[in-house]
Amino acid sequence: MDYEKLLNMAAELGYQLMYSGAEIYRVEESVRRLLHAYGLPSPEVFAIPNCIIVSVSTPDGHPITRMRRVPAHGTDIELLERCNSLCRRLCTETPPLDEAQALIFALPEAIPRHSPHWVLLGYGLAPAFFAPLFGGGLRDTAASFLCGLAVGFCLIYGRRFIGANSFFRTALCSALAALLAMLLAAAGVGRNVDVVTISALMVLVPGMALTNAMREIMAGDTFSGLSRTADAILTASAIALGAAAGQAAGSFF
Repeated sequence: MDYEKLLNMAAELGYQLMYSGAEIYRVEESVRRLLHAYGLPSPEVFAIPNCIIVSVSTPDGHPITRMRRVPAHGTDIELLERCNSLCRRLCTETPPLDEAQALIFALPEAIPRHSPHWVLLGYGLAPAFFAPLFGGGLRDTAASFLCGLAVGFCLIYGRRFIGANSFFRTALCSALAALLAMLLAAAGVGRNVDVVTISALMVLVPGMALTNAMREIMAGDTFSGLSRTADAILTASAIALGAAAGQAAGSFF
C-alpha cells in the first residue's frame, strides 16, 4: 500500500469538499470513511474553514501528515454533490489508488460552468423576483433587475480592479446598488427606493454562510462556527456601510 499516495488522495477529497462549501463535520467524516475503506483504522482528520490536516500511521508506526490550505471560497452545490457521490463510490468499491486518485483530481474539471453572461443574468433576475415579495410594483421590479445587473457586473468583472478583498468588494457593490436605486427612482424607473435597494442587496446577504455557522456551532465545531459567524458579520457590515455610503452619495443628486 502506497500510504503517501493514499494520504494525498484523501487530502485532495477533503480540499474539494471544503472548497465546495461543505460543513466541517461532512469534510472530516468523508475523509475518515475513505481512509477506513482503504484499510487505515484510526486516521486523524482536522478541518477548519481555510485548512484541512490529515494524519495517518503506517503499520510500522511511522506517522504521515498532509495539510492543505483552502483559499477563499463560496458554495458550489454541484461540486459538493459530486464529491459526496464519489466518496460513497470509493468507499464501496475501493478501486486501485491510481484510479481513485485520478477520479478525485478530475472532480473540478467535471463540473459544468456557466458563462459570465448567464451568471450576470442570474444576478439581475434574483432581485427582480425579490421586489414583488417586498411589495414593489412593475417599475420597482425593473429597477431591481438593473441594480442586480450592476451588482453582478461588479462582482464578476470588478475583481481585477478591486482585488480579492471580499469586504471592500461587498461594500462597493452595495454602495453601487444603493446609489443606482436612488438614481433610477429619480429618473422615474423605480418608485420605492427602499424596495429596490433591499431587493438588490439580497444577492449579497451571507444567508448560507450564517446557516452553516449555526449548524457547526450546534454540532460542536465551535472554532469553525465562530470563524464563519465572524465572516458573515463582516459581510453584513460591509453591506450596511456600502448602502449607507451609496445613499449618502445619492442625496447629492
